[in-house]
Amino acid sequence: MQQWLFSFVAADDGEDLVEYALLVAFIGLACVAAWQLIEASLGNAYQTYDNSVQDLWVPPEPPGGGGP
Repeated sequence: MQQWLFSFVAADDGEDLVEYALLVAFIGLACVAAWQLIEASLGNAYQTYDNSVQDLWVPPEPPGGGGP
C-alpha cells in the first residue's frame, strides 16, 4: 500500500493537461472581467456615433408636393 501511495504522489502523468486547463480558465475569467469593464464604454461610443450620423442625410421632397 505504501509503495502504491508513493508511486501515486510521484507520478506526473497528465500534469501538463491540468496546467493548460488552469491557464485557459484564467484567461477566460480575465476576458469576462475585461468585457464587463469595457461594455458600457463601447455602448456609449456606438450610441454617440449613431446619434451623430442620424441627421447626415435627409431625403429630398418628392416632386409635386408628395400628396394626392
